[in-house]
Amino acid sequence: MTFSLVARCPETGMFGIAISSSSPAVAARCSYARAGVGAVASQNVTDPALGPLALDLMAGGRSAADAIAELRRRGRFIDYRQVLAVDRNGMTAIHSGPNSLGIWTQAQAENVASGGNLLANDGVPQAIVEGYLAASGHIGDRLIAALRAGLAAGGEAGPVHSAGMMIVDKVSWPVADLRCDWTEACPIEAVARLWDIYKPQLDAYVQRALDPRAAPSYGVPGDE
Repeated sequence: MTFSLVARCPETGMFGIAISSSSPAVAARCSYARAGVGAVASQNVTDPALGPLALDLMAGGRSAADAIAELRRRGRFIDYRQVLAVDRNGMTAIHSGPNSLGIWTQAQAENVASGGNLLANDGVPQAIVEGYLAASGHIGDRLIAALRAGLAAGGEAGPVHSAGMMIVDKVSWPVADLRCDWTEACPIEAVARLWDIYKPQLDAYVQRALDPRAAPSYGVPGDE
């Protein structure tokens, strides 16, 4: 009931994750990323504890593959879980348990990994990886392009209702964390519209946190 990707931008070192599902609020349960460390998606009969654990392991020096191998050893009911990871070196790893739901599969390349379950067909993750690699510009633009490619390739077996995108870069909080928790329309396009609004303001929001004296005006009524 989910398809996703985790990715690293080799030019900037940013990490991102984008995800969509027929379930509500998928990004709130499944998306994890830490600046300078990596990004993780924990999905399919989700255990949210696996995302932070994988990031802690990679922060301690484990590769994505080593972190996923450790999750296989430690995780409860790991045969039901699907976990994707990308590390600071752009290496990727995926665990898809044999009890993943419906049609499930995965695809990966340097700097990007994708997986899904209850898919319309087994080509969706590969389409997502190819969509990311073919896109250009900000990592947020590439994440949106990849989700759109996955949806165009068939997406889930049924309609998706939620989506999200998280980006981390240098600071301890996500520089972008955009979500559509439920809609009867296309949640990926809802997140894409949010990104179009948020992208021009991203750097200003970071600057306001670091040093508001150097920040541009807040852009709201009453701020002169």
